[in-house]
Amino acid sequence: MNQQDKVKEYIASLLASPVMGDQVVHHRIIGGNNAVYGEPRHKWPDSLKSVLNFREIEKLYSHQAKATDYARAGRNVVIATPTASGKTLTYNLPVLEQCLRNPDNHALYLFPLKALAQDQLKTFNEMTGLLPSGIRPEAEIYDGDTTPYKRKKIRDNPPSVILTNPEMIHLSILPHHERWASFISGLTHIVVDEVHTYRGVMGSHMAMVFRRLLRICKFYGAEPSFIFSSATVGNPAQLCKSLTGLDVTAITESGAASGKRNFVFFNPLVSPSSAAIQLLKAALARGLRTIVYTQSRKMTELIAMWVSEKAGKYKDKISAYRAGFLPEERREIESRMSSGDLLAVISTSALELGIDIGGLDLCIMVGYPGSVMATLQRGGRVGRSNQESAVILIGQEDALDQYFMRHPDNFFSRPPENAVLNPYNPVIMEKHLICAVSELTLRENDYLLKDEKIKNKVLEMEHDGILLRNKRGDEIYSKRKRPHREISLRGAGGTIHIEDSETSEPIGTIDEVRAYSEAHEGAVYIHRGNTYCIKELDLASRKISAVKQRVGYYTRARKNKSTEILEIYSQKTVFGIVMRFGKLKVTEQVTGYEKRATRGGQLLGIVPLDLPPVIFETQGLWMEISSDIKRRAEDEFVHFMGGIHAVEHAAIGIMPLMVLTDRNDLGGISTPMHEQVDGPAVFIYDGMPGGAGLTMQAFEQAEELLERTLQTVLECECELGCPTCVHSPKCGSGNRPIDKSAAIFVLQNMIHGETPKNIEDINMLLRPFGEEIKKEVTEPKNFGVLDVETRRSAQEVGGWNKAERMGISIAVLYDSNEDKFFNYEEHQIPEMVEHLKKLDLIIGFNIDRFDYKVLSGIHAFNYKGLPTLDLLIKVHEKLGYRLKLDNLAQATLDTAKSADGLQALEWWKEGKLDLITEYCQQDVAVTRDVYLFGKEHGYVLFTNKDKKKVRLPVDW
Repeated sequence: MNQQDKVKEYIASLLASPVMGDQVVHHRIIGGNNAVYGEPRHKWPDSLKSVLNFREIEKLYSHQAKATDYARAGRNVVIATPTASGKTLTYNLPVLEQCLRNPDNHALYLFPLKALAQDQLKTFNEMTGLLPSGIRPEAEIYDGDTTPYKRKKIRDNPPSVILTNPEMIHLSILPHHERWASFISGLTHIVVDEVHTYRGVMGSHMAMVFRRLLRICKFYGAEPSFIFSSATVGNPAQLCKSLTGLDVTAITESGAASGKRNFVFFNPLVSPSSAAIQLLKAALARGLRTIVYTQSRKMTELIAMWVSEKAGKYKDKISAYRAGFLPEERREIESRMSSGDLLAVISTSALELGIDIGGLDLCIMVGYPGSVMATLQRGGRVGRSNQESAVILIGQEDALDQYFMRHPDNFFSRPPENAVLNPYNPVIMEKHLICAVSELTLRENDYLLKDEKIKNKVLEMEHDGILLRNKRGDEIYSKRKRPHREISLRGAGGTIHIEDSETSEPIGTIDEVRAYSEAHEGAVYIHRGNTYCIKELDLASRKISAVKQRVGYYTRARKNKSTEILEIYSQKTVFGIVMRFGKLKVTEQVTGYEKRATRGGQLLGIVPLDLPPVIFETQGLWMEISSDIKRRAEDEFVHFMGGIHAVEHAAIGIMPLMVLTDRNDLGGISTPMHEQVDGPAVFIYDGMPGGAGLTMQAFEQAEELLERTLQTVLECECELGCPTCVHSPKCGSGNRPIDKSAAIFVLQNMIHGETPKNIEDINMLLRPFGEEIKKEVTEPKNFGVLDVETRRSAQEVGGWNKAERMGISIAVLYDSNEDKFFNYEEHQIPEMVEHLKKLDLIIGFNIDRFDYKVLSGIHAFNYKGLPTLDLLIKVHEKLGYRLKLDNLAQATLDTAKSADGLQALEWWKEGKLDLITEYCQQDVAVTRDVYLFGKEHGYVLFTNKDKKKVRLPVDW
C-alpha cells in the first residue's frame, strides 16, 4: 500500500471506529489545485536558464513570475502564499541575477531561526553549483556559530549573499557598520523570510531594527529593496509597511499545485493528550510520518514521555522538539526527521516554520493554535509532494477550541487574521534609538527623524538626558558606546540560562519575564522528558539552578495584579457601557504556586513565595461597567465580582478570533471598584512592556468582542463554568471567584442595557450578530468651543507631561447660544469654569490631553467631568493616527492658521496680549467651523500623505 492509500485508509478507519468515530465532529476534504504558470515580463539570462533547467523547472508558477517582476524592478514585495509554494525561488532568482550582473552587488537574507538559514544555504548552493566558478555567486552563513576567524573573513571579503538572523544584524552588523562598508554599499536586496513571525514584541523590535538598517544603508549610498516571504496572513502589505515604513506590494494568489487534504475536527471524550497518543499510535502502525503540535513546552514533554512509555518498537522513532533545546539537540532531531530515521516528532510552534524535515503524511494538533493562520501553516507541513494528506485538530477545553468544534464552518469561512505590532512601542523604541545614535551621530536631516513619532521620542529622550545635544545644537550623541547587548529582540526582558546544579551543564534558556512564573524556586521545569526542580532563581547573575528529579506533579504560579490608568488615547460608547483604550501601568506579583498532579490535574497544595513585583507600562482597553448594572446584579442576588471576573476570562479567551495573538500574550484585571474609574471595570492589556498593538485592534472591534464573548458563554454546555467558557488556565487567583450565570447577567446588561426577567431564559435574548442597535442621539442646545494659550513652553516647564505649569496668557471660549467669543485671562479662569458648567457640550482640539491639563494648574476643578468632544481624539479613532488642526482647516475650510504656539509665546514675552487673543480666537473659530462642517455633512476633509484631499467620515 502506498503512502497516499495509507492516509485514506487511516481516515476511513478513524471515521468508522466504534470507539473514536463519534468524537469526529467534522470531516472535510480540501480539494487539490492544478498548477497555474506565468511568464516573467523580461527573459532570464542564459546562466539562470541553465540553473532552472538543472532543477527541472520549465516554468514558474504565476505568483513566482509576478513576484520576481517586482523584485527585479527594485520594488518592495511580499509573497504571502501557503507552505511549500516555492517562495524560495522568488528571491533567489532576482538576487542571483543582480550578483551575476555585477560582482560588487550583495544581498542580505534574514531568517528568524538558524536552522532555516542552514536549509536555505543548501538550496542556494544547489542552484549555483553548475555555474562556472569564475562567476558563481558565493553565500555564507553569519550567525552565533560562525567562528571569529570566519567572521573576519566574511567582513573583509564579503560574499554575494550573507544569510543571518535578526540578532546578528542588531549585535554585529549595525554597531560595527564601518567594517561592513563594502558589503552594505553594494546591497541591492534584503530578503526577509517568515515575516509573519515578526509581530507582537518581536515585531516592535524588528520595526526599529529595519529602520536602523535602512538608515545605515542610506549613509553608504545603498537603497536596497525588500523581498518578504510570509504565511497567509490577512494583512501582509500592512505588516511589512509597519515593519519598515515603506510601501510594499502583496502577492497572495498562489499558482502552486497542491494535493488533496483531509481536515478532521476531533472533540475527545478523554483528555486531548490521551487522544493524541491514540491517534499517533494508529499512524505509527501504518508507517505514516507524523508531526504532533502542542500548545506548550510542558505538554510537548509530557506527550513525548507518555508516548515513549507506550510506543514499544517505535520508542526510538519519536522525539520532542521545542525552543529552549540546545542548538546541537535541535539539529540532530531535524536531521533524523529529514532522513526518515524518525517517524514522529512532538513539537511546539518551533517547527511551524519552513525548516525542511522531509515529506509528512499527517499533522495532529493538540489544541487550536490560536489563529487560522497558524492552523493553515502547521497543516501546510504535510502533503508536500502533492500526495493526499491529513490534518487532525483535537479540541481542548479552551474557549476557542470549543467554539470551532461547535462551528467548524466558521473556521473554514474565516480569512487569516491580521498580524499586529506596535512599531512605536515607547519602551522598545527608546532602547533602539540609544543604539541608533551610538551607531551614527544624529543630525537634523537624519533618515530616522523624517518619522514624526521617532522625532518626538528623540526630543523627549533629549529632555530626559538620555541623549545629548552638542553646543551648536545640530548634532545629538548617545551617552552609551555599545548599548546593544541590553536588548533581547524576542522578549521584553533579557534571557536567563538554566543549568543543572549538580553537573553545571546547561539545560536551556528562558526569558526574564517568564522566569518569575515558570522558573521560580520550587517550580517544575521539564526538558526532553526529564523533570527538574528549580532550586534557585538568581536574577543578579542571570542564572537558574535546577536539579534533576522525578516528581508526580507540575506547578502553576499564582499572582496578584493591579493597574493604574496613565493616559487615555481613545474612548467610545459600546452598547450600554463606556470603553476606553490607553496607557496603563501594571503591577504583577507572584505570591506563590500550586502543585497539581501530573495525571488529572488535582490540586495537591499551594506554596507561598516572596518575589519582587514586576511593574511595566503597556497598552490596554477597559470596560467601565455602570454602577446601575452592579446595583441590578445585587438586587437579583447575583455574584457581581464572580461575574466580571468571568467576563474578563471569556473576553480574553475569545479575543484571538479578532487579533493574531495567543491568550498568553494578554493580561486581565477585573475589579468591583477602581479608584480612577470610580466604579467597576474590566481591564484587558497587552502582556508586555510598551504594548504590541493587540488590544488596540480589539478596541476597534469592541462590539464584536462583547457579542462573541456572550455567545461563547451562552453556548457552553457546562452548568457552573469551565475552561471552555469562563475559566482561564493562567488565572493568578485559581479561577476564584468565578460565576458563569453572573457573567451572562452582566454581559446581557452591558449589551442590551436591560435586566432579563429570568436568568434561566437569558438564552432567548441574545441578539443575532450584525443586527443594528438604535442609539438615541441627544443634540446639544448650546455648545462652546475652547482654546487656551500658555505663558511658558514645554521646554521651560520640563516637558509636555508638566503642562499644568505652563500658565495661561489667554483662554477663549465661543458660546453658540450667544454667538460670541469670551476672553479670559489667568485670574478670570474661575469665572470661565462657571460659564463652562452652563454648556451642554465643550468642543476642542486636543482639549482632553492639553487644555484641561493646563487649566488644572490654575484652578482646581474636575474638567474631565465636563461633557466634552475632543475633535483630535475623534480623528484618531477613525484614522489610527493624528492630524494637525491646520491640515483639517486648510482642506475642509480652505483656511490656514494665522500663527502658531511658539509665536504666541514670543508675543507673551513682548506683552502683546492683543495679538495672542486675536490668534486664539481664530483657532477657536477654525475649530468651531470644522465641527459644524462635519456635523452638517457627515465628513471633514484632510490632505493625506499622497497630498490628496480625501473625506474622513465623522459622527459628532
